[in-house]
Amino acid sequence: MSGELAFDRRREDVVRAHMPLVGHLVREMLARVPAHVNRDDLLSAGYAALVAAARGFDDGRGVPFARFAAARVRGALLDELRGLDWASRSVRQRARRTDSARQELTAELGRMPSATEVAARLGCSVEDVESADDDVQRAVVFSLQGFATAGADDMVTEPSAGPEEILIRRERLGYLRHAVEVLPERLRAVITGYFFDERPMAQIAVELGVTESRVSQLRAEALALLKDGLNTHLDPALAAESPAKEGCVARRRSAYFDEIATHGTLRDRLAVTGVDGLPVAA
Repeated sequence: MSGELAFDRRREDVVRAHMPLVGHLVREMLARVPAHVNRDDLLSAGYAALVAAARGFDDGRGVPFARFAAARVRGALLDELRGLDWASRSVRQRARRTDSARQELTAELGRMPSATEVAARLGCSVEDVESADDDVQRAVVFSLQGFATAGADDMVTEPSAGPEEILIRRERLGYLRHAVEVLPERLRAVITGYFFDERPMAQIAVELGVTESRVSQLRAEALALLKDGLNTHLDPALAAESPAKEGCVARRRSAYFDEIATHGTLRDRLAVTGVDGLPVAA
């Protein structure tokens, strides 16, 4: 009996130690789904999966628990999102077209486009764009592209990731951290407040003295800038696909891209994560 109690305590300790991993995975997924997806629902599903992972973990397989648990948690989060996704196919198609047009215009203009500009790009009326946005807000629309759909057992068939794979991932996360740190002040406040501190958008809006809608626009603007900045340094082929721009907006963007590169060294970027490739506290 004492042995079983000791085992249960060790398992509880493992769960507590890896609870930040659930928070990290939830934040990662929230960045890729609509803002109205409930964070608490995802956290609950993630924590339940973490407990189940601790119960089913076998260290004899040679797989680190963090990697095993991450696979289980990601699967649980996807299941939770699938259960929430009741949008029709037509709504998804309209959402994808509208979102694609916004992303293209954001890259071209260096700012969030207006509804009129989006409508002109799509060849429809402003009312059609607003109607599509309303439909999206009433549905949980998300793409599973980029998420692993295999089962947890399939995802941990290899004992561990290779050293080159881990090193590349750590460098990318380091670049991301530095790219966030050198964002313009208001954009940085939105990204750190919403994604890192997990604060409500309404609270961020009050602190910045703007509306929630404006905070949403700033978030989209910051994410687009981060994407272009990271591609410039990590995947120049993708960055080269963006149309060339001129003027003060282009100069500010170029200065931002340069600041990402000079903000730290490779050692600084690798310090953002541990040897297992998982983020560490800032």
